[in-house]
Formats: sequence, structure tokens, C-alpha cells
Amino acid sequence: MAGRISIDLFTTLDGVAQAPGGPEEDPGGGFAFGGWQAPLLDEASGAQVDEGIQDMDALLLGRRTYDIFASYWPHHLDGPDASIARKFEMIPKYVASRGTPELGWRGSSLLGEDLAAEVGALRERHRSIHVIGSIDFARTLVAEGLYDQLNLWVHPIVVGPGKRLFPENGPSAALELLGAEPATEKGVVLLRYRPTGLAPATGDMGSR
Repeated sequence: MAGRISIDLFTTLDGVAQAPGGPEEDPGGGFAFGGWQAPLLDEASGAQVDEGIQDMDALLLGRRTYDIFASYWPHHLDGPDASIARKFEMIPKYVASRGTPELGWRGSSLLGEDLAAEVGALRERHRSIHVIGSIDFARTLVAEGLYDQLNLWVHPIVVGPGKRLFPENGPSAALELLGAEPATEKGVVLLRYRPTGLAPATGDMGSR
């Protein structure tokens, strides 16, 4: 059975997924709210994230997110985040980049140029591959239909301009809701979707 590609994203209520972790994470476009997720972290959403991480057997990242992870997680193998750090340390890390970056984090390798072929090979090699953050790369996967599940942690905050998974210029898609977790103490809701491969249906409310 082929493995599954899951995209894990933290978003605001208005769909922005840019720089949830800190001000320097991605200031592109003059983004003014880097680190918007920090005040909304709570135990329940942290447990949801950790559950997904412990289940994965491969990590698939865009170049910017890889650099952030590689500069942080190898240095936190002990302490409160040790379970996540040790999991990331032991599983393979695959990186999508248009360049040829030096990948110094243990178990890291660069994807080839044929993304569809590379994703297909990952499905044959692994059971559960997760893309975390990596908003630009996630957009590409969604546009090309190269994913199986979308996990959105939606936070009760509106920030306005910023990078979104679904930009105004498309592409369009119909999704099926697989599940919705109750809101956490800080009001975070986890929504799980799968792509249907279909275009959105339309109708006429006046004909009902």
C-alpha cells in the first residue's frame, strides 16, 4: 500500500499561514505579525501536533522551513521538546529546493526536479510523510494534487495580508471534511480534509 502525504499547517482565521513561529521566520512582503501563533499555544493543540509527529516516518519540507528546523531541533534533543526533536533526528528529511543547498542535518536529502516522480518514490518508501509549514512548497503540492490529507490548525486571529495556502488566483478544488476536533482552550480548531480531485460544484438556490 502506498504511503500518504499529509500537509500540516497553522493558519489564522483569514487563512494566513505565514510565519506562525516568530518574527524572523518569514518577514517577506513586510509581514507584520510573525509569531502570531505563540500567544495561542495550549496543551491540547500541542498534543495534537505531537501525535501526528510521532506517527510519521518521513519529513518533507520546503527550503526555508528546513533551514529553520535544522537550526533548532538538533539542539533540543533534551528538555521539554525532546520527544519531537528525537523523532525528527531519527527519520529521513527530504527537502524541496530550486537550488543546491548544503543539507547538514542528519538524514537529510534533496529532492530531484521531477516533483511528481519524487513524491511517488516517497510514497513507495514510506508509510506516513508529513509536510510541516513550508507554505510555498505546500501550495505547489496542492496545485499539482500531490497530497492525500490537509490538516489545518485554525487560530482565532485575523491578520490581513500574508501568505495563504489558497491564494486568490486559485487553483480551485473541492475538498471532503474528514474530521473536526473541538476547539482547544485557546480556541484552536483542527480541521482535516482530503482532496476529491473534483472541481467545486455550483447550483442555483432559487431553484430549490
